[in-house]
Amino acid sequence: MTLPAVASSPRWRGLGAWNLYFLAKFALVWFGLLNFQALPNLLFAAALLLPLPRWAAHLRTVLALPAGIALLYHDSWLPPLERLLERQEALLEFSPAYLLELAGRFVDWHELGAALLLLLAYQLLAPWLRLTTVSLAGLLWLGLQALPMPYATALPPMAQAAAPQAGGNAAPAGAGGPPDNATLERYLADFYRGEAERQVSFDSARPGPAFDLLFLNVCSLAWDDLRSVGLDRHPLLQRLDIRFDDFNSATAYSGPAALRLQRANCGQSPHAALYEPAPEQCQLFDQLARLGYHIELALNHDGRFDNYLQAIRQSGHLPAPLFPPDSLPRALVGFDASPINRDLDQLEAWWKQRQADPSQRVSLLYQTITLHDGNRIVRPEGGTRSAGYAERAQRMLDDLDAFVGQLERSGRPTVVVLIPEHGASLHGDRLQIAGMREIPSPSITHIPVGVKLVGLPLDGASGPQRIGTPTSYLALAELLTRLYAGPPAGQAGYDLASLARDLPQTAKVSENSGSVVLEYAGRPYVRLQDQGQWLPYPQSQP
Repeated sequence: MTLPAVASSPRWRGLGAWNLYFLAKFALVWFGLLNFQALPNLLFAAALLLPLPRWAAHLRTVLALPAGIALLYHDSWLPPLERLLERQEALLEFSPAYLLELAGRFVDWHELGAALLLLLAYQLLAPWLRLTTVSLAGLLWLGLQALPMPYATALPPMAQAAAPQAGGNAAPAGAGGPPDNATLERYLADFYRGEAERQVSFDSARPGPAFDLLFLNVCSLAWDDLRSVGLDRHPLLQRLDIRFDDFNSATAYSGPAALRLQRANCGQSPHAALYEPAPEQCQLFDQLARLGYHIELALNHDGRFDNYLQAIRQSGHLPAPLFPPDSLPRALVGFDASPINRDLDQLEAWWKQRQADPSQRVSLLYQTITLHDGNRIVRPEGGTRSAGYAERAQRMLDDLDAFVGQLERSGRPTVVVLIPEHGASLHGDRLQIAGMREIPSPSITHIPVGVKLVGLPLDGASGPQRIGTPTSYLALAELLTRLYAGPPAGQAGYDLASLARDLPQTAKVSENSGSVVLEYAGRPYVRLQDQGQWLPYPQSQP
């Protein structure tokens, strides 16, 4: 008796070579190099395991390759695709040499070696182990780790500590509790709500002795960068009369940094609010103009990249730059092949013009990109050569220090404010490569800020002051109001200790377009735009 034929059905197969894909992800998760999303990976694995007819299985393989790449990008710490699209015009301005340099930074020989070892292990173990079972077990385990556990109440002491009070109303009221999503979202909302009510006013300040006000706005200079190249004790930093040792730039990009400086009179605003009109009382340079200052602008570059010059002039009501970029010999060539002047040449050109200007009070915003990533030094014969950060930083700091020395010898009353925009991210971290600043990490936003009083009377009772509390632009604005008001009645000169005492403090919150980093209970946390989860910011480098 012959049994009737039974139609064959598709067989359940393993993941095959896709096991290597998931095992590699597990390794990246182990080293903290991947922001693994459990649910999409489980769904992707299920789609790969689903039994299909042969023609459909071939089609699935074709579709799975781009899907796997997209999922890997989604799991990475790289900026969201919409962020790259926002900046595509700026990226196209990079010189070919700089693009090649950036591409090389994505290659880590240690990671390549680990990948080769993983491939060898896969080839050896695949005939002996059911790696699909290992992959699925790993996916399920990571998925369980991502599930919320409302029953877990015992947390480490650091996690349950209340958020640090950053002086007065600087820290969000009612902050505290475990660092879960709800707590950190509430902390951020309370922070911005409190900052919206803070303001420093020049209106009540009586005018003291007249002095010029010089802002040295430096691109790519953070404490982490200075320590990396052994320049954290440079003479320029040592000669500052008041130094902010825990100043937060609140951003990792030049444009937003300039906008935050221009709005220093008011509390810190969210990133998106920077591109909305600001109240007149928040505009630092508008307020200085009302006090009789003649506002001036100078750059050691053309300001065209990413429409930087146009943006800061429109938002801060600033005049056109004093000097065209081709008015001085170029000292460097920028990452976008544009000319960059030497800082000392540029400042000396301004000083020569200032000496012939009869204005009683002048405020200059000087912005330099000497330290920007990818810049090259111009050779005497006109060619260029690569120059490391240490060489360029040494030259720039020496130039600024020499110029301050010239001001001191002249005796003209001047307040010099060193105010970097952000750091250079010399080493990168687990979330972004060296030079990338899409995420405003603490190493990028912790900048050296300070004030040097030149030609102004000082009360010798107190020496240079170091401010160790967490501060930001509002503290700088308050210090400027105290300087403008002059020494107290009956006092011959400024008392540095009084100037630096009880300046407004600001909790550490930094924001770029697409990412937010805040410090809670002494530990930084990050949230990315398309992923609502707050995660501890990795503390160690890869």
